[in-house]
Amino acid sequence: MKMKILDRKEYKNRLIRLRETEKIKIISGIRGAGKSELLHSYQKWIEEHVEGANILYLDMEDAQNAELKDGPSLLSYIEKNYEEKRSNFLIVEEIQHCKNFEKAMLSVYERKMFNIYLSSSNASFLYEDKTAFWDENSIELPIYPFSLSEYLRYYEIKAPSPQLLPTYLTFGGLSATFRFKFKEDKTEYIKELYNKKIKKDLRKTYGIKDPALMDSLLAYLMLHLSISISASKISSLFKKNHLETNHITIGKYLQHLCVAFLLFKVKRYDIRKKVYLETADKYYLTDLGFRFALLEKEKPDWKGIYENLVAIEIRRRGYEIYVGKLYQKEINFVAMREKEKLYIQVTDEIEEEDKLAKALSPLRAIKDSYPKLLIANTGKDEFDVDGIRILDLTKWLMEG
Repeated sequence: MKMKILDRKEYKNRLIRLRETEKIKIISGIRGAGKSELLHSYQKWIEEHVEGANILYLDMEDAQNAELKDGPSLLSYIEKNYEEKRSNFLIVEEIQHCKNFEKAMLSVYERKMFNIYLSSSNASFLYEDKTAFWDENSIELPIYPFSLSEYLRYYEIKAPSPQLLPTYLTFGGLSATFRFKFKEDKTEYIKELYNKKIKKDLRKTYGIKDPALMDSLLAYLMLHLSISISASKISSLFKKNHLETNHITIGKYLQHLCVAFLLFKVKRYDIRKKVYLETADKYYLTDLGFRFALLEKEKPDWKGIYENLVAIEIRRRGYEIYVGKLYQKEINFVAMREKEKLYIQVTDEIEEEDKLAKALSPLRAIKDSYPKLLIANTGKDEFDVDGIRILDLTKWLMEG
């Protein structure tokens, strides 16, 4: 049975808008987020709307393109397929598999041969090996797994049930999981995606010598989604548990997991002093399906899981995100977008008065006038306490 494809119009419309810029468009995101489907959809749009377009579409993971996995060979092939006096489009999936591709792209870009689109699920060239060329001449379009609202559209769910959020959380928003009918197959797909794709990519890219240590690091982070950490703290903890490592290795592995888009880092922000802090970051999963698939037998910490889910959604909606610090209190998130700023606190449930008061306390301590939100699993319509909006998690996610 052919897999149903959801038209992700927001992403596709941005690609359409960016067509007018000469800059290289980088479509980045974790494996399984739907980059290929998006690019094929955009290719179809070009064919229908750009008269006489010449489209060169290459997937660097396709065995047919094995001979193009070095810069000179790729450049030669691109040059042969260039057609003068036509609108030339170059789309290359998983460009990181081509050795020295940067020089090839530089040559194509400087000669204005093609309108260039590159996808990558390991963008070390953007974050670790960043050069002035990529900084000045590219635009990154991050692609996220399906949001809850997209999940609803895909399954054509009109009236959400109480089981909607737990089901969505358990299997996450990776598009490929939707082709499986049974939960066991969904879980197995996510496990294989980590073990046979993501981890394999990282070992190939970085020559990781201790993949078991990386597994342990990821498991620790998934068990402590809402806790501020440092490489030194984790290293010391692992040594006490007879895992030999050091803070340098842990720091590198954290960076590698972020470059593969499995994790993302959220830095701290001092609300009173209005400065960014360099210590005790938090790391969140890009898709929570990994937590439930890789740690099936571990009891969920729902508060941490909800906090992670909100962090993903804030980023998906285009905000910069930070963990807020105000004296000894922590505000889960400070979200900033242009002149907009939001303070957001997340918890599991607030039925009891003392739990509500505890959740509101950090927000009440903030004295400026920017909007303050408390997001919890209330199952109720929005209400207000002392000017703080109390939102139901599921309903807030459905707005996205």
